[in-house]
Amino acid sequence: MRWGDLRRSSNVEDRRGMRMPGGRGGGLGIGTILVLGIVGYALGIDPRILIGGAEMLQGGGSGYEQQAPGREGAPDDETGQFISAVLGSSEDIWGQIFSESGGEYREPRLVVFSGATQSACGLGQSAMGPFYCPGDQRIYLDTSFFQELAQRFRAPGEFANAYVIAHEIGHHVQNLIGILPRVNAQRQSLPQAQANALSVRVELQADCFAGVWAHHAEQRFKILEEGDVEAALNAASAIGDDKLQRQSQGMVVPDSFTHGSSAQRVQWFRTGLQSGSLRSCDTFSANPS
Repeated sequence: MRWGDLRRSSNVEDRRGMRMPGGRGGGLGIGTILVLGIVGYALGIDPRILIGGAEMLQGGGSGYEQQAPGREGAPDDETGQFISAVLGSSEDIWGQIFSESGGEYREPRLVVFSGATQSACGLGQSAMGPFYCPGDQRIYLDTSFFQELAQRFRAPGEFANAYVIAHEIGHHVQNLIGILPRVNAQRQSLPQAQANALSVRVELQADCFAGVWAHHAEQRFKILEEGDVEAALNAASAIGDDKLQRQSQGMVVPDSFTHGSSAQRVQWFRTGLQSGSLRSCDTFSANPS
C-alpha cells in the first residue's frame, strides 16, 4: 500500500504505555486471548457497546473514569504514522462525500492504546479488538491487533490493516447519519436472534463503507499496489462469524452471528470498493446472504 504521501491526521491520541486511572495496569495481553474471546468482537463494535443500554451509548457506562489525555497528533513511529495517514485520507474523502451531499463531516478521534484504556463506552481492552464508541465519537485501537490479524488470522498486509481502520470509521459515518441511534432503538424490543440479525446488517454496512473509502482513496491518491485488494478481502473473510465460530467451538450458529459470515463481509466490502457509492451500501433493504 502506498501511504507515504498521504496527509497525516492530527486527530490521533496516543495512550500507549499509559496507566489506567487509580493505578490499574494494561489489562489482558492480546497474545493470551483465545479465539473464543475474539468471536463477535474482531473488527467491529462490541455488541454490548453498540446496541446495549442507552446509558452506554450516551457515555454513561458504569465504572467510567476520565483518563488523562495521551499525546495528540501523528505519532513518530511507523505504525503511528501509518494510522495517522489512513485517518487523514479518510477525513479528506468523507469530508468531500458529505460536502457534496450538503452535509458536514465531523472528524472522529482515533485513540491508540496498549492493553486497556477508558472510553465513554466503558473499559476498552485488547481482547475486544478495535471498536468505535458513539458516546465520545472515538475509535479505539490496540495496535497489537495488527500482529494478531497477521499471525492468528493469517491476514497480513498494510491494506488489510487499513481495512480495519476504515471499518471503524464506517461506524462513525453511520453514527453521523443517524443509523446507530435508530438501530439501538429498534433492538430494544426485538428477540435476541432478530437483534443479532440487525447487528449483522450494521457491521456489513460498515464493511461496505470501508470499501467506499478504498474506492475513492485509490482514485484520488493511487494507494493500491499489487495484492492489496486481495489482502483486504482475505482479512474480511478471516474474521467472518462462521469462520471464527468454527475455529473456536467446532460448529456454526447463524442465529448468534453479530458481524456476518465470511462471504457476506467479502461481498459488502467488494460492493463498496467497486461502486464508491453510499447508495450501494443499503444492507438493511438488501438480502444479506
